[in-house]
Amino acid sequence: MQNVLRAAAVVFATLAFATAPAAAQGNPPELVQIKLTEKQVQSFIAAQDDLNAVTAKIKGEKPDPKLVAELEAAAKKHGFAGLEELDSVAANISLVMSGFDPKTKEFSQPPEALKKEIAAVTADKSIPEKEKKEILNELNAALKFTKPVQFPENVELIKKYYDKIDGAMAKG
Repeated sequence: MQNVLRAAAVVFATLAFATAPAAAQGNPPELVQIKLTEKQVQSFIAAQDDLNAVTAKIKGEKPDPKLVAELEAAAKKHGFAGLEELDSVAANISLVMSGFDPKTKEFSQPPEALKKEIAAVTADKSIPEKEKKEILNELNAALKFTKPVQFPENVELIKKYYDKIDGAMAKG
């Protein structure tokens, strides 16, 4: 689950950079849900090593334009029209991934999965209070703008590639 949350954070940070005016007003970027194709999911998985190599170089909130150009080139190398399309695919994959229980691979709509995660973190006595508060703040903030998955076929597609996606995102 931490890999999914970390990946979602990277996606939303990238989207926030791309949608700076909305982010500057304190609004999270609006996720436009798309029907994913098998090719998009396979290309996303294949692109992870290249993307991770570039994102590891990013320091601060505003990436160097040269690094953004490298991300754009990596996106195109893996068959995306550009970084915008890759971001859209990544955000949609992350949305669906956030609904899967990593142990059982059972899917719940992302808002429901977040509510379960909030309950689990709240009940977990092993998490230090300061860390628990930070985690709960992040989860509650995410809950405010997390929407249910609009395309049920995306759930089946991501389930098919779950282990490959999780493994690729864990490398980052």
